[in-house]
Amino acid sequence: MTPTDRPAIRDFLRARQAEMDAMLAALVRIPTDNPPGDLAAAAERVAALLEGLGLEVERHPVPAAAAEALGMRSVTNLVVRRRFGAGGPVIALNVHGDVVPPGEGWTADPYGAEIRDGWMFGRGVAVSKSDIVTYAFALLAVAGTAGAARGAAELHITFDEETGGGIGPRWLLEQGISRPDLAIGAGFSYAVTEAHNGCLHLEVEVTGRSAHAARPWTGVDALEGATRILSALYAWRPALAARASAIPGIGAPQLTVGLIAGGINTNVVPDRVRFRLDRRMVPEESPPAVEAELRALIAEAAAGGPAVRVDVRRILLAAPLTKLPGGATLTALLCAHASRVMGETVSAGGVPLYTDARHYAAAGVPIVLYGAGPHSIEEANAHRADERLRLADLHKAAEVVALTLADLLA
Repeated sequence: MTPTDRPAIRDFLRARQAEMDAMLAALVRIPTDNPPGDLAAAAERVAALLEGLGLEVERHPVPAAAAEALGMRSVTNLVVRRRFGAGGPVIALNVHGDVVPPGEGWTADPYGAEIRDGWMFGRGVAVSKSDIVTYAFALLAVAGTAGAARGAAELHITFDEETGGGIGPRWLLEQGISRPDLAIGAGFSYAVTEAHNGCLHLEVEVTGRSAHAARPWTGVDALEGATRILSALYAWRPALAARASAIPGIGAPQLTVGLIAGGINTNVVPDRVRFRLDRRMVPEESPPAVEAELRALIAEAAAGGPAVRVDVRRILLAAPLTKLPGGATLTALLCAHASRVMGETVSAGGVPLYTDARHYAAAGVPIVLYGAGPHSIEEANAHRADERLRLADLHKAAEVVALTLADLLA
């Protein structure tokens, strides 16, 4: 398919840049931290903003039990549909509205949407509230300028990406609320992303027996057992560098121990230690094989130490994203339009993150990530203090997505 420049779309969006900026600021000012993940009321505020643009918004509340099972309090998914002529594809635009808590170190109010030198600062401004704006205005641009468009575009706004996406995009697809043919997912940089890493989270609980510190031999030291396991994991970790992906931008697998807790008091032999690890998987790896390898390593390390009990529980398994047949046209159009609008070559590659895109791929829907962002997630301070987005990049991303939609629906 040949990419087509459509001046009417460009003119439509340039006339509404101030509206785009204002909507992004309004979204940043809505706290959507996850955890704690009590987001039904926030979703209603987002829906009201979309309705203010003239869009019809469907609310799809998630059952309370399903939300609580993932550690959330309330969730409502939002769907906007714009149908055009008969035939043609159904294209989903997926973006998440939940964000990680702001943390420390900010020089701006995390919910203030402050603008400095053309950059807006705030939690979620880059990941990924900007793409609620990107996609909403791209949809409006196509609807306002397209003549003989065929098919449909849908905007899926979910609020559980930070807890895995199981009651967001996966739920929408499993419930049959949406049946798209293609999808574009929220992006974080100039690049077009067609592959990303997977992720495995395991919780390891080491159980011993407490004793007075004056007579430690009468107990079983859970921390000693945990230390053996941790030492084995850290000694093994450098070998992952040899498993680098062949996909540009992905890099090598990673292992991080991110949480640890245990013990009773300074003068007591610890009876229990828990830690959680994060294992990033490249697309070439098999998730079941990765988990089996880690479990075997943990068991072997534990066997050589004190007589502790070791229990390993899977917390999260997110499969890597890989290309599906049928997505090549979408990738080519995004790259072509982005290269022209950005004024530099934009190519497709991978990122070492994991995203909700995997749920669309698992359902057989080809998906590519593209949206507002600078050249890298580091430049955006994603998930860090002073998260930021250059507003000019927001405007450009909306144009790229709108042109791509218009070509696909032509």
